[in-house]
Amino acid sequence: MTLSTNQEKPLIRGLQRRMIGHGMLILLIGLLAGVGLLISLIGGLEVLPGKLVSLVLPGNSDGWVRFHIGQLLNAFLIVLVALSLPVLGFDTQRAGLLGWCVIGVGWANTLFYAAALFAPNRALSFAGNALGTANLASVIGLLPALVFAVVSIVVVGMLAKQAFHRPA
Repeated sequence: MTLSTNQEKPLIRGLQRRMIGHGMLILLIGLLAGVGLLISLIGGLEVLPGKLVSLVLPGNSDGWVRFHIGQLLNAFLIVLVALSLPVLGFDTQRAGLLGWCVIGVGWANTLFYAAALFAPNRALSFAGNALGTANLASVIGLLPALVFAVVSIVVVGMLAKQAFHRPA
């Protein structure tokens, strides 16, 4: 069954709203990671001028910078793709697949950046590496990140191809 353009618009709009919603949740996590970055830099949270409540968070400041910035960029990726889908002219089924793949990329990267704070090897390998030993956080962070790294390359390739596609 083929849907007319008028029937596809509400479906694409719904997908866009879900994508933007997921993007905003990931953006919120990134903003909260900015608070984690602040805490990691000064060793706590200043509740009143000169009154620091000492807090210790996992990871180091460099890891919190990556978590903070990475989530902002992941959120922007999801929202950018959501807004691009109608312009690129994907049919509803293909747009849905691409949209959910990009949402998956965002959440896999969120898990990766969070797990890296707990992994001595920064969740960059399943075994120990020059940065440190592996642990369960290494596997939890790396496995979905690897899968969705491949997915993201394929999706971006499809988006680029469609952008240069000349309609018949």
